[in-house]
Amino acid sequence: MKRYGYHNKYRLVFLMIFGIILNVNIFYGQEYEYEIGVMAGTSFYMGDANKSKLFQSPHIAGGAIFRYNRNFRWAYKANLLVGGVSGDTRKSGNVFPNAQEASFSRTFVEVGGQVEFNFFHYSDKYGYLGTKRFSPYIFTGLGMTYGTGNKSFFGMNLPLGIGLKYKLKERLNLGFECSFRKLFGDSFDVAKSSDGFDLEDPYRIESSFFKNKDWYILTMFSVTWDFGQRKKSCINSLY
Repeated sequence: MKRYGYHNKYRLVFLMIFGIILNVNIFYGQEYEYEIGVMAGTSFYMGDANKSKLFQSPHIAGGAIFRYNRNFRWAYKANLLVGGVSGDTRKSGNVFPNAQEASFSRTFVEVGGQVEFNFFHYSDKYGYLGTKRFSPYIFTGLGMTYGTGNKSFFGMNLPLGIGLKYKLKERLNLGFECSFRKLFGDSFDVAKSSDGFDLEDPYRIESSFFKNKDWYILTMFSVTWDFGQRKKSCINSLY
């Protein structure tokens, strides 16, 4: 009876240790559906006062992001960003009617959503399925932009971008992306009312979606944290 009791004790200890190991493995094997984090970088303007020069008059930009990882390839992202833009026709290289000049500076706020496509199956687990802890990606979507100033701006934007994400460790992601925001309007570079020359229609030519429209460009670094355990199996998460 005594020996039987010892055997039971050893069996109980073994089961407890096995359970702890199993739980640890399950914990570290978890895959998560959501990410939340912050972004920071630069923003600059392109338009009538800057036709082609990248990173001319850059400003600091930053904000928050939320991402839903539908699977290892597709993700949906929402962002709230604040940045600044400015421009000066004297730096543009353009010649305007009667050699007129204009400049502007403003802060903008953006709320938007994008769809991302990862070139690789993005995960730090399930290597036997061909996943990788880093992946380049492309994205597009829609957003709304508000620009401050005596003459404020409010309009839609179309983001087009490319990025790179890297899973540094369990649940922690680093990212970098560059995107062009094409605005559905031509007054982003007019921050104050004027009875004379301004950049909304400097050549007095009727505008269209593909002509005389303003852009701003974002180059952003991000840090995000995973949460919300994925319920789908790893196989079903491939696509």
